[in-house]
Amino acid sequence: MLLAREQRRKSEGSLRWLDLMAGCGIRGLRWALEAAMVSPSSISLHVNDADPDRLPLLNNNLQSLSIPLQITSMPAAMLLARSFLDGCHFDLIDMDAFGAPGCLIQPALQALRFNGILLLSSTDGRSPTGHDRSGAIRSLGSAARAHPSSWEMALRQQIGLVARQAWMLGMGVQPLVSFSEGRTFRVCLRLRQQLTADEETCLGLIARCEGCGAQAAQPLLRLKDWSPCRCAAGDRRWISRWIISGPLWIGPLQDPVTLDALLADAFSSSEDRITPETRRLLQRLRDDPGVPATVWSTDELSSRLAASGPPPLRKLQRALHAEGYAAFPSGVMPGQLRTDADLSVLLQICSGIERKEI
Repeated sequence: MLLAREQRRKSEGSLRWLDLMAGCGIRGLRWALEAAMVSPSSISLHVNDADPDRLPLLNNNLQSLSIPLQITSMPAAMLLARSFLDGCHFDLIDMDAFGAPGCLIQPALQALRFNGILLLSSTDGRSPTGHDRSGAIRSLGSAARAHPSSWEMALRQQIGLVARQAWMLGMGVQPLVSFSEGRTFRVCLRLRQQLTADEETCLGLIARCEGCGAQAAQPLLRLKDWSPCRCAAGDRRWISRWIISGPLWIGPLQDPVTLDALLADAFSSSEDRITPETRRLLQRLRDDPGVPATVWSTDELSSRLAASGPPPLRKLQRALHAEGYAAFPSGVMPGQLRTDADLSVLLQICSGIERKEI
């Protein structure tokens, strides 16, 4: 809702919004009642669900709307293809699918206007988190391996797929908001007419040592050999293997300008419209830029030190800043820290915090 309102607020002309998989139509109804409050005549709404049995319900739920409205019951791929062929592009497309909607991404991008927003949701948690590797190859064109930061890896796999599809069309993408609660993975992206400078460097690989848990990331554009990880798992002469995921997005997950605008809207709204949970989520995402792509679980760091408990996240962040490293609490998963420090530095700092706590 906040993204739709922000787009409407910034637009000087009319907008076309598409709820591609509408179900009962609640999202389209909220768009009309909340996001299009000002200048409702400048918004036209298209609500679609492939199940024809839902048409009576959609008509009943949306019949009282005062904005231009079209309700259809068409397969999503057919609607997107017709919109593209007819030149009827949308400014915002919401694609909230059961499972993975990968096959619809390119048709959706073709039906989206430049600078339009794609809201993409996936309930396929097994493939992008490394629990169904064959499924990830089929649906994402990517190798997905199990990782402590599994929610973030799933989001990065999803953004990477959208970016590759957009690049094939000669267009670029900008992630605006990316988040998950562990069951549904949601990314909101802006479609750009052209790629930004060095955008291709945002597609890469993330490696994790199967022995010690060390991490490394490389852009595909500058890919080179992985330096061996000589970790202390077992015999020190043993060289552990890197477990590699990708290609996936290793660039920013959030856009701070967009999140600042959403936060301003959220905190200026009445309590009954924007929940405290939503405000807290937006603030967490705003405080985490999403780069670097290496994220560490404090529980894992604690277990590798055999400590009495995970280090306090804020103390760990301050200690890393004092040593000159970037450090941000992850906005995607609780109890995780994003940093460019390597594992040995992290363990050393965590050990120092543990000694001070004792």
